[in-house]
Amino acid sequence: MTDNCEICRRIDMIKKGTNPYFVAELQTGYVVLGDHQFFKGYTLFLCKEHETELHFLPRAYEDLFLHEMSLVSQAVSDAFMAEKMNCELLGNGDAHLHWHLFPRRENDMPIAGPVWWLPKEKMFSNDNRPSPAELSNMKSALAAALKKVLLADENN
Repeated sequence: MTDNCEICRRIDMIKKGTNPYFVAELQTGYVVLGDHQFFKGYTLFLCKEHETELHFLPRAYEDLFLHEMSLVSQAVSDAFMAEKMNCELLGNGDAHLHWHLFPRRENDMPIAGPVWWLPKEKMFSNDNRPSPAELSNMKSALAAALKKVLLADENN
């Protein structure tokens, strides 16, 4: 854990049981819903290892991390009825491997394009924070979809 890393701080909250957005722990990372839900179902997959680039991970861990991200993406798509999934691993703001998983729907933005074209003040508006009841429902839906996807993966 790195003291000045926001992702490490949020993982520490998960370990302490104080992260309200936590959904599930997988072998290589943690599944959490985004604090802001302009795109309903926006989820993050936080790598357990504090690393900045995929190619810095040991090969087997990297492969499993990518595979688990794909499973989480499928679960997000299923749980939130996405028409398209956007999966991004950026790290320019928080230099700790973490995936942004956005369920997309037709006409979900004023102009067609990547989510980052949406003005920050709109995407991160407090109006887009889920209520406790909404958050609970979203976590339940995602956890159930993830359980189903993981079970299907085990049987393959």
